[in-house]
Amino acid sequence: MPDLSPRRRRLMAAATEVVAEQGLRGLTHRAVDRAAGLSEGSCSAYYRTRQALQQGLAEYVASTAAGDVAALTEDLRVCGPDDDRKVELTTRLFLRWLTERDVLLARLELELAATRDPGLAAVLTEWRQRLVGIVGAIMTDRGVTDSDRRAEVLVAALDGVLLTALLRPARSRRTFVTGSLERLMSGLAEPG
Repeated sequence: MPDLSPRRRRLMAAATEVVAEQGLRGLTHRAVDRAAGLSEGSCSAYYRTRQALQQGLAEYVASTAAGDVAALTEDLRVCGPDDDRKVELTTRLFLRWLTERDVLLARLELELAATRDPGLAAVLTEWRQRLVGIVGAIMTDRGVTDSDRRAEVLVAALDGVLLTALLRPARSRRTFVTGSLERLMSGLAEPG
């Protein structure tokens, strides 16, 4: 996470909630102040423009994902090259992201906006490239050829799986994600 003061952290948590509930169109300084339970003008004192607020939120969300990917990297270091726990640990991360609905929705909203905003794209790309690298390394250890390209496809597909899972009833999301991951991994992570 970026080194945020408690007030900025509170504002970013509130901004995440606002975007999850209202989309990026609802992301205003006033909406964030209300969600954070702060007096009007608090958010704009830290993030002067709407663009600065979006950028701050992108950094907050990206740093959350980057922290998760760094933790996954550490967990994977203790696994041997053919250790099936690598797939299990990676799957566990995606399942946890599914339970963090607000952060996931904010990330997906920001990624869509990043297709039109190079500044947001730059912030959101780094953690994703690290995740693709981890998935690629797992595939390489399993003897998969063209693992970098396949890993990129798999990570992109997993975003679609997470989005689709959010459209399902809460009780069936975990099963859907786990089954989808198994099918994707078997199709894209087969050696050869």
